[in-house]
Amino acid sequence: MRRRTLLASLAALPLAFPRRAHAASVDPNGGHEAVRGVTVSCPTWGWEWGSDEMVATLDVLSGLGVEWISIHPYARIHGDGRVTYRSLDPGAPPEWLARPVREAHARGMKVMIKPHLAYWGSGFSWRGAIAFDDPAAHATFFSDYAAWILALALASAGADAFVVGTELDRLTGDGPRWRQIVAQVRAVFPGRLTYAANWDAFEQVSFWDVLDTVGVQAYFPIVADLPAVQITASVLDEGWTPWLARLRAVAERTGKPVVFTELGYDCSPEAARTPWDPSSGDRVLGERVQELALDAAFRAMEREPAVVGAFLWKWFPGEMAHGDFRMSEPRLQERIRDAWGSPSPVVGSRAGGNE
Repeated sequence: MRRRTLLASLAALPLAFPRRAHAASVDPNGGHEAVRGVTVSCPTWGWEWGSDEMVATLDVLSGLGVEWISIHPYARIHGDGRVTYRSLDPGAPPEWLARPVREAHARGMKVMIKPHLAYWGSGFSWRGAIAFDDPAAHATFFSDYAAWILALALASAGADAFVVGTELDRLTGDGPRWRQIVAQVRAVFPGRLTYAANWDAFEQVSFWDVLDTVGVQAYFPIVADLPAVQITASVLDEGWTPWLARLRAVAERTGKPVVFTELGYDCSPEAARTPWDPSSGDRVLGERVQELALDAAFRAMEREPAVVGAFLWKWFPGEMAHGDFRMSEPRLQERIRDAWGSPSPVVGSRAGGNE
């Protein structure tokens, strides 16, 4: 998730994984598997994903119609380009990595592994600010990062999808290195591959052609300066329209469907204007805007065949911690159930294309 200034132009998108590898085009009637996902986050470094509370959370999510989960293992970025991480044995993956895959599959659910770089204390303000003027630091980063990503891909080979990078948009200009990372991961990981571009950077990624899906962190500003009390469902639907057009254009250009690797709104009156920011302001008004924005996002995904689903941000295992962007709120659970509680469709199979 990203704290970024509002761009002048507006655009929108939702997400999905193709049923077949390397589709030549995004055919609205070709049929892509819908992605109904939730990111299960952690209040610490991730041990919670291997806990009994995680298992209970999978049962709750399955009951809401959720068919995919995402977890985000951490490595740490340093100002000099070094990336440090816990050692991983592919032959004996740790339970915090192996158990969620095992338990999800036992429930008929799928798992996406979405690596995150922990940037706090590094001097970088967020992942999208990571970049290196020093060529040596730049080279160190890609060497260390590639080693971590490959180790993680090997240790999580039983998962169904893997994200090669999250919000590292100031580094995507080095296409040859990213292509090498993708090739290395594809050699050891049998599932789908994507990259999670920030909402304002997905059109600039040069290596979508070697991935299976266009991944987007979908914190689109869908209203401008409209007061929160004036926000309505129709206003939000209109706000999504230009974003959906831009997402469709990228899908058509790349021949890949779009998946929202993150999509969420905090309880804030500003949730539709700056959805990357945590909560502030009047609680009652914040709940109203949050609910309206989430409903509008579900409608946006429904009306655009190029966008096949999303991973909602976020849910804690067993609600051991309480924080922002909590999709586990009972009022939000009802909205997830209403949107996803019926059997998953094949996206693009409905007649008439765009609504």
